[in-house]
Amino acid sequence: MKHASQEALDRLESLLVKLRQFPVLRETNRGVFYLRSKAFLHFHEDPTGLFADVRLVPDGDFVRMPVSSGVEREHLLEAITQACAERC
Repeated sequence: MKHASQEALDRLESLLVKLRQFPVLRETNRGVFYLRSKAFLHFHEDPTGLFADVRLVPDGDFVRMPVSSGVEREHLLEAITQACAERC
């Protein structure tokens, strides 16, 4: 599964705007977010859709979550909100 292209990230722009509003997240490259000094979130694409790899627990592995639909994006935002609240 390849990292998301700029075209794929264009389709996720409304999600990226919401992610940029989290004060604890830092976007190092478009669509690549860090929490403190650790990689936290990035995106992938393949023929089955768009996916986010997100590290929901400190020192844990990345969890792959689908983000092709609005409902899937809302689930991701809920998970990130909870993860950020637990770490701050």
